[in-house]
Amino acid sequence: MTTSLDSSTQQRVDQWLGGNYDAASKESIQHLIDSGNITELTDSFYRDLEFGTGGLRGVLGVGSNRMNRYTVGAATQGLSNYINAAFPGQDISVAIAHDSRRMSPEFARLVADIFSANGIKVYLFSSLRPTPELSFAIRQLGCQSGIVVTASHNPPEYNGYKVYWNDGGQVVSPHDKAIIAEVSKITSVDDIKFDGIPERIQLIDEEIDAPYVERVKSNAVNPDVIKRQANLNIVYTPIHGTGITLVPRVLDALGFTNVHIVEEQATPDGNFPTVKSPNPEERAAMQLALDLANKLNADLVMATDPDADRVGAGARNHHGEFELLNGNQMASLIIYYLLNAWKDAGKLTGKEFVAKTIVTTDLIDKMCERYGVNCYNTLTGFKYIAEVIRELEGKEQFIGGGEESYGYLIGDFVRDKDAIASCAIIAELTAYAKDQGKSLFDMLMAMYQENGFYYEALVSLTKKGKSGAEEIQQMMADFRANPPKSIAGSAVVRVDDYKALTRLDPSTGQTSVIESGKMGIEPSNVLQFFTEDGTKISARPSGTEPKIKFYVSVVEPLESKEAFDDTYAQLKAKVQRVIDDLNLN
Repeated sequence: MTTSLDSSTQQRVDQWLGGNYDAASKESIQHLIDSGNITELTDSFYRDLEFGTGGLRGVLGVGSNRMNRYTVGAATQGLSNYINAAFPGQDISVAIAHDSRRMSPEFARLVADIFSANGIKVYLFSSLRPTPELSFAIRQLGCQSGIVVTASHNPPEYNGYKVYWNDGGQVVSPHDKAIIAEVSKITSVDDIKFDGIPERIQLIDEEIDAPYVERVKSNAVNPDVIKRQANLNIVYTPIHGTGITLVPRVLDALGFTNVHIVEEQATPDGNFPTVKSPNPEERAAMQLALDLANKLNADLVMATDPDADRVGAGARNHHGEFELLNGNQMASLIIYYLLNAWKDAGKLTGKEFVAKTIVTTDLIDKMCERYGVNCYNTLTGFKYIAEVIRELEGKEQFIGGGEESYGYLIGDFVRDKDAIASCAIIAELTAYAKDQGKSLFDMLMAMYQENGFYYEALVSLTKKGKSGAEEIQQMMADFRANPPKSIAGSAVVRVDDYKALTRLDPSTGQTSVIESGKMGIEPSNVLQFFTEDGTKISARPSGTEPKIKFYVSVVEPLESKEAFDDTYAQLKAKVQRVIDDLNLN
């Protein structure tokens, strides 16, 4: 029955059937063979599940290309080998957390067992916890590394894990590629030390929860405002994820007394039964929260993803309707609020900084320039922001930062995007606006009036399979060979190529170098076009999906609040002209 499998796939199937694997796994494989399900069999075994620069992610199930005890075990054994080699002669420890997904607790315990079997001390959270708390725990406990078992906001059939280093940030160069090399050396299930040593595994919970909550609470810049606006009407949903463990607790610790949880989504559940996708970037995932917010006439609605590193938020607009703010808008509002608060408190000395990714709105750069605060731009991925924080530790003070994909960070005690701390600061800045008789949306419009109305849109083109991958490569090659001279009627004045690390001035034809080794920057397949009228387009093939993404940013002055709707319509039309001009439909 397996004759239609190619030789390498067949070899992997045979290895599992004949190797030291458990009986249930072998029965599952035999069932696929007996039922003639060649498609599923092929997808499960045609390759080894890739351990990428951030860790593992894949569909749950039996096989070399699935998330299971053997693929997770091989990855963890390789990581154990690397950690032991990287810290010779030291007492090594790691911290482990997991989210609410199917098999997450089991994988977390498995990973703990393997680390302990390799002579490594393990701090294992006793139950599910948010990703940012894992980052905090690494620093709090002085660990050399850490793991969080999660597949972020992927569909229910996925799981994975992310690897962190001793600074609390996700692994970056040179460790990322060196870990991949070690993992690739684990070629047999017999190489994996499955038998844990219980004395090396310590359960943790409140001893990390309490100091983490205190640190988040210390981010508050206007506690008196919170006292006056303690009754701020907040609706929150964890979308069946880990946020339920800490978001209500943090809001309560800050003094907010009128927080309503979406009960249908309050219980952690890896099947995410009330949503198609547990992604707060999608309105559908927040619909139950919006319904409750309308019913209760709430001031603010917030939703966190399953591992609570991203947050979506909405507030009533000037028409009285709930409007969800996108990642660029919320990142900008957080930085706008913090810059003003730091200035009012006399804390801006010229040695403060903000960090964001190159595809995130330039409104943040503009505001930082106005306040004399450095703004560092990194490649896409919060690990690069964490790298900047690490490099500048003791030299400059981090205020906050973020990325357009709904991830933000306030303060440096966590080194990854933090939806718990973000919910706290979003509630505070909403309270601050209300204290002045305004709404969060009023604050957004005031920010645009002061700095320009920046509007961003993401165009994501899906190109599946081998032909799709080739088409994406060709699109990037064509843009490099023939960059547009103008876009939507405005001349292109700069082209940044992060693959070659070069910057082109089209008016002179001269190129300069984007410094290699600059904080948060390394060669990456990203192109950016800047036009005379302030439009910016970033082209970036996805590293995890069969997609090419185009980030479009346009800007116009906002003369008054009354002009908001007309200006918004102009900006949307401008984005559509860009899309038409570059054939991105």
